[in-house]
Amino acid sequence: MTRIGLSTTSVYPESSAHAFAYAAELGYDAVEVMVLDSLSQDVESVRQLSEQHAVPVCSIHAPTLLFTQRVWGTEPWGKLQRSAEMAQAVGAEVVVVHPPFRWQKEYAANFVNGIAALEESTGIAFAVENMYPWRASRRGVEMYLPGWDPSEEPYANTTVDLSHAATAKDDPIAMADRLGERLRHVHLTDGSGSLKDEHLVPGRGVMGAAEFLGHIARAGFDGEIVVEINTRKAASREEREADLRESLEFAREHFRA
Repeated sequence: MTRIGLSTTSVYPESSAHAFAYAAELGYDAVEVMVLDSLSQDVESVRQLSEQHAVPVCSIHAPTLLFTQRVWGTEPWGKLQRSAEMAQAVGAEVVVVHPPFRWQKEYAANFVNGIAALEESTGIAFAVENMYPWRASRRGVEMYLPGWDPSEEPYANTTVDLSHAATAKDDPIAMADRLGERLRHVHLTDGSGSLKDEHLVPGRGVMGAAEFLGHIARAGFDGEIVVEINTRKAASREEREADLRESLEFAREHFRA
């Protein structure tokens, strides 16, 4: 059965420990750990949080974002290897990874084959995530290699993020169809189609999040659905909790429908 998970980034600036507490309190099925704060970088701490709150870890998000370039060092393949080791240690089957930046030329040159080799050697699915052109105006600049659209490469496992699709002005249903069975993971969120990567509560943007969930349900999707929203502007814990609860209820209603 497909689980509805909570990304630890959804409670930022609160910690990974708070994410596990929210997940347990609200009834999420699992947690995705973004390797960012000190707790999320330590395998034993993650395992203890999972056991304490009786919430399993469904996935690890490798620290390959722009603002996590120095987390676990600066060597990208080392980051991915450590992410796989953490996944194995806590019982997760998926590592979410962003494609390389253009300036990471050596890493990018062997990225497709390197990801396949890591999957073979670790037994962990590395679900490469869709990104977007960087836009300062109507024209976009390609900042990722081999590219921001994982459907154009032969990855065995991929992630579709609805906020990233909004920024790219891409149709997530069409992308899911292009990916077919290679769609392993979903970041459930939303966007207005602006230049910003907004990570709105699903249903508050223009990406047809309800239709997307219904579509992949009918297509037999059996991966993980992880709520990854931005609650930084929440004025209180109660407001953040309300957004997390609304997102969970949205996912359960529309995926099952």
